[in-house]
Amino acid sequence: MKRVSIFLLTAAFCATAALAQAPAAAPKTPAAEAKAPAAAAKAPAAAKAPAAADSAVSDELKQIENDWVAASKAKDADKLGEILADSWTGITWEGQTSDKAKALANLKAAGNSLDSIELGPMKVRVFGNTAVVTGSDTEKSMEKGKDTSGKYLWTDVFVKQNGKWKAVASESTKVAK
Repeated sequence: MKRVSIFLLTAAFCATAALAQAPAAAPKTPAAEAKAPAAAAKAPAAAKAPAAADSAVSDELKQIENDWVAASKAKDADKLGEILADSWTGITWEGQTSDKAKALANLKAAGNSLDSIELGPMKVRVFGNTAVVTGSDTEKSMEKGKDTSGKYLWTDVFVKQNGKWKAVASESTKVAK
């Protein structure tokens, strides 16, 4: 009897652990349910829905990155303020930390400019209401009157807050020549 109890407890524990690690099913929308019968013939509906949703989110986040560049070039603190969460933290290419208030002040500071920039390919990974965007850029820029032009690799972390993607953390690294 003791062996049976131990076996049942072990089996229950293993089943619970397996279920806890299984990915949650995506919420069904009316559009997804309407497409399900046609998609079922080709592939499971669950396999198709996340890719389409991730693609739309990826496009949205890439557009936010482009808006960030445009705001920086135009020194538009209001637009950049909409992109950055109030709790945003950045690590500069020099290893300094920054917050939203400091970033917005630096945007307008004399001796700081982003004259030209070319974004490289971006990779977007989505984890529910959190997303990580990695990319690169080549820019002609000045900071505190010093030429900071060059190639940079960067990572931005976004969280969806009140229906809008907000940058919560950023890191930038200047690539050595």
